[in-house]
Amino acid sequence: MATKKAKTPEPAEPSKSKNLRITASPGKTHDRLLAEIAADGLATGACLLVDFGKGAYGELSLADAVRVIDDTAKAVHGGNLKGAETMLTAQAVALNAIFGELARRSAMNMGGYIGAAETYLRLALKAQGQCRATLETLAAIKNPPTVFARQANINNGGQLQVNNGMAPAISERPVPAVKLESRQTGLLGASDGQWMDTRAAGTAGSADPHLAPMGAIDRADDR
Repeated sequence: MATKKAKTPEPAEPSKSKNLRITASPGKTHDRLLAEIAADGLATGACLLVDFGKGAYGELSLADAVRVIDDTAKAVHGGNLKGAETMLTAQAVALNAIFGELARRSAMNMGGYIGAAETYLRLALKAQGQCRATLETLAAIKNPPTVFARQANINNGGQLQVNNGMAPAISERPVPAVKLESRQTGLLGASDGQWMDTRAAGTAGSADPHLAPMGAIDRADDR
């Protein structure tokens, strides 16, 4: 009679600890290291990933979540945005699915429950708006907008200011004032700059003896 072999116990699954090991750093206290971890957001994002992912994926390792997020961040720092593009694409698809389901529920309640239909439709349009915003963000990552920088070329000669993408504008450098002589100087003022007194009675001058005061004009008595 054949004897049954005892089953070899399967190796126990390593425990998924929710505690992070903090390696001591010279010159920094334990509290300082905790504050730095909380400030950079890496551990916070990992905790949220573990808590919110439990329903769909079961218990996740906090240490592995930190490593995954850190690797993703390093890829972004290096200019690799494939992970971000994949995430945005998946979110846009999920938001579109949410929009379709909420719109369907709104249509089902449209006949007799107008309040519920309005609520579902409002939520559906919100999901649709978020889907559109996600796609716009994805498009901006794939095709970043062109930025025109303003370039000013100004020298001491009052050169025109050139702005890239804009119409050229005159430099704000003040223009030196130019002293202009008035044509009325010869009529209203003498050569020494003194104003002539037109109220004084004119007399014959020695410079031109032919000029003399006019005498009385003979006029008819009967006007």
